[in-house]
Amino acid sequence: MITPTQASLKASEICLMAPIIPVLVVDDASKAHGLASALVAGGLPALEVTLRTDCALEVIAEMAKVKGGIVGAGTLLSPKDVEAAKAAGALFGVSPGATDSILDACEANDLPLLPGAATSSEVMRLLERGYTVQKFFPAEANGGAPALKSIGAPIPQVKFCPTGGVSLKNVNDYLKLDNTLCAGGSWVAPKDKVLAEDWAAIEALAREAASLER
Repeated sequence: MITPTQASLKASEICLMAPIIPVLVVDDASKAHGLASALVAGGLPALEVTLRTDCALEVIAEMAKVKGGIVGAGTLLSPKDVEAAKAAGALFGVSPGATDSILDACEANDLPLLPGAATSSEVMRLLERGYTVQKFFPAEANGGAPALKSIGAPIPQVKFCPTGGVSLKNVNDYLKLDNTLCAGGSWVAPKDKVLAEDWAAIEALAREAASLER
């Protein structure tokens, strides 16, 4: 059983692997290995596969086979999701918010979690439980980098991975903040490039993202 402190230490390690964690919605599991290989080759080893498609668990299982990749499951909404993601090979989890049942399940299943928070009260509640690394979501809808900076002023103990509306145009605003470890973004895996299996183009996008300063 993993503790919140251990979970946050592991989440911090994962977040510090690269400036960007790709947020992936994959509709075809046959694309999983090629996509993960391209992203890892481009310098983005931590991959978040959202549980928004019927084949998401199969995608996680395929991506887990890629050497150098650290595959996580996003959009964890229930203990069942946590157990299924862990069984598929996920090494970390990401949730849009945080409930006691999700936190309990991740701790019981030894799955490090990036729990979602959008307000100071939510951040404080997670900090009270021991989570010092959190996901700020949805980032842009909740005021963007200025809001995250403001939250960081009175709660410097917590570091974040902002996700939701983060793009190449605004990502530097987040990465320059003292309380930001990395950011989550989907632009590194455009749907048309994935469908076309244009892995060279995706690797180039990943390489660009991996070179961002923080």
